[in-house]
Amino acid sequence: MNAMPRVFRVALVAASLLVGAAPASAQELVFSVAISMREAVQELGQSFAATRPGLTIRYNFGSSGELQKQIEAGAPVDVFISAAARQMDELEAKKLVLSASRRAFARNVLTVIKPADSRIDITKPADLGDPRVGRIVIGNPKTVPAGQYAEESLRALGLWDRVQGKLVFAENVRQALDYVARGEVDAGFVYTTDAAAQKTGVKEAFRPGEDTYRPVVYPAAVVAGTRQAALARAFVELVASPEARAVLARHGFQPPLPGMR
Repeated sequence: MNAMPRVFRVALVAASLLVGAAPASAQELVFSVAISMREAVQELGQSFAATRPGLTIRYNFGSSGELQKQIEAGAPVDVFISAAARQMDELEAKKLVLSASRRAFARNVLTVIKPADSRIDITKPADLGDPRVGRIVIGNPKTVPAGQYAEESLRALGLWDRVQGKLVFAENVRQALDYVARGEVDAGFVYTTDAAAQKTGVKEAFRPGEDTYRPVVYPAAVVAGTRQAALARAFVELVASPEARAVLARHGFQPPLPGMR
């Protein structure tokens, strides 16, 4: 595991983006995207670029909290897509994203998975307290929305204190997925879309009640420092459009509820 302090890793990522952006043309966009939305946004980005010859799109995938810190550190990002309102809210409060451009465009659902070859019977939340369940992975609640939702659910279910000694923290939801797929843990909290994207190595155990955690909402917004405001706005409008709904649904995402932002 990388022992470098997180603040230095964030600064290094921001610096690398700045260096990489130095020769950027007038037709380049950088999207910082919650990693759980990777495949869907890449597909939408491909169709967006296909109608704009000469446009280059670069992607920066990671946990929403780490991406937020990079933007706060000055990374040259044009569009931010978060897996939770919290990170977007904090950037908006600092005027680092354009409020008028913000759109909630998708929802997700939390699920608990286990290794495909697991012989441990995990079918309900209480089973996580079984002594045979030795390690449970969740995203780090400090920076990973999936981990924040998992903590909320476990607390609501009265299990947070009981499973503290079993928890393993991942840097993002896809790392949590990998831990389960490799059999390094007995169970893990991810999104249903992540479980569906992992074709082998995992199976769903159960889904925590959606009333045990806040709705998983994905907002997108133009970053205030963009030099490509019109293009960035156009992409945010695309992901929130009816045309994008079919792409998102194919990847397992649900439409946002009225009033979400």
